[in-house]
Amino acid sequence: MLQTNQPAPDFSGVNQANETVSLSDFSGKQKVVLYFYPKDDTPGCTIEANDFTSLVGEFAAADTQVIGVSKDDCASHQAFIDKFGLKIDLLADTDGSLCDAYGVWQLKEKNGVSKMGIVRSTFIIDTSGNLAYVEYGVSPDGHAQAMLEKVKNL
Repeated sequence: MLQTNQPAPDFSGVNQANETVSLSDFSGKQKVVLYFYPKDDTPGCTIEANDFTSLVGEFAAADTQVIGVSKDDCASHQAFIDKFGLKIDLLADTDGSLCDAYGVWQLKEKNGVSKMGIVRSTFIIDTSGNLAYVEYGVSPDGHAQAMLEKVKNL
């Protein structure tokens, strides 16, 4: 698993509009909150996306871009954005390479059944491309606000 103060794994992926978004787009300009979530339009994921959206102006004021990542495709992301009026980019990691690079594709257990899945996780990347904060096993309630406070203190 990744740790703070190490270089963030480089990434390049397509968002809901099929546009390429890369970590290098923000280098030297903005911090990035990169959060991984299991699935579009599910209860916890919806809470998290709505909370980040409600604070997107405050993140922008703190020179920070919020980007969500799941293995859903671009069309699913666009439907999720349209349904809830989300104001954040969602990257489609359909091949799982970004999940692997950030160590969020892990064995999970639910109702006694073990299977591989995305562990809800968040990474704050500073303008130099280093991990300023790493959290695996995130609870969605209040998480966006907590990340905003961390970003403001960088």
